[in-house]
Amino acid sequence: MDPFAQFAVIAARAASADAAIEWTPRLQERTAVITGSCIGGQSSQDASFYNLYHAGRPNVHPLTIPRAMANAGACHITMEFGITGPSYTISTACSSSAYAIGQAFWMVRSGAADMAVTGGSEAPFSVGFLKAWDGLRVVSDDTCRPFSKNRRGMILGEGAAMLVLERRSAAVARGAHIWAEIVGFGMSSDASHITRPSPEGAAQAMRRALADANISSDAIGYINAHGTGTIANDAMESKAIRMVFEGHTDRLAVSSTKSMHGHALGAASAIEAAATVIALRDGILPPTVNYLEPDPECALDVVPNHSRATQVEYAMSNSFAFGGMNAVLVFAADRSTRVAEISNLLRHARGLPLATRVRA
Repeated sequence: MDPFAQFAVIAARAASADAAIEWTPRLQERTAVITGSCIGGQSSQDASFYNLYHAGRPNVHPLTIPRAMANAGACHITMEFGITGPSYTISTACSSSAYAIGQAFWMVRSGAADMAVTGGSEAPFSVGFLKAWDGLRVVSDDTCRPFSKNRRGMILGEGAAMLVLERRSAAVARGAHIWAEIVGFGMSSDASHITRPSPEGAAQAMRRALADANISSDAIGYINAHGTGTIANDAMESKAIRMVFEGHTDRLAVSSTKSMHGHALGAASAIEAAATVIALRDGILPPTVNYLEPDPECALDVVPNHSRATQVEYAMSNSFAFGGMNAVLVFAADRSTRVAEISNLLRHARGLPLATRVRA
């Protein structure tokens, strides 16, 4: 397997183990595997072409195609667990895994699948691909500083994150570990420019996600931003957030975890979805690190440089990709956690000791 597929399988193993899934024949038939990847097995393809064009070897490795194909990660996950339900890979540049998670969410919610293993993986660290990104002049020459006035571009990352989605009633019935709830998904197309993002398109995706979740914009307490650290993207996203949240914007925490894990392309939104879920579970908002100076065009509370202990009920994760492919996910703290928080507030109001927060 190419490293990107290895990442996918390892993350899926961890997610399956955490969810304590018993893979019965019925569940294998009723589970979907939907993954996202921007480039697939880039390092395998790069190595084969190097040997062909530079080293002058007459043939390439016989497994180049099975290793390089973007759906290899999803394929190996199905074989790992014997899953025979729907399986496919979405490639929408840097929003690929947000589209995958959103589609998986809708499939489970509609009853098309009982469970889904979904997320994304990417392994872009090959010389040719790194040079291609450098050619776009969007890669920082020092580090990634999202929303900072002196930001100089993105830094590439790689890895994977996988989620297990199922109806809450099913998870509760089998005593599964519930990290959070996914409650909304929205998507849109800019239809304007291949690399320059549009605030109108991003805002439309956020509004659609809120509508799908059936909540108001005021309910959101935290946004995990697309936040690439490029001049154009961060200013655009800041404008789009203000278009959607209006007066609530100044009460929002908005951070970019790309400042820590880099831009993992097709895997980025899966990694960021996991970060958002952990923030909801633990009541700790991740920071935007490397932040040095405010930018008037990015006038947001970006949780600069240090994490923040704040419990929020609803959080949003933004993904805005080249080609104007926008996807937004909305998550909620697991309701057992929310009930415990309310109980703690009531106890505190009555002068009683705070109860230990419950996590299902």
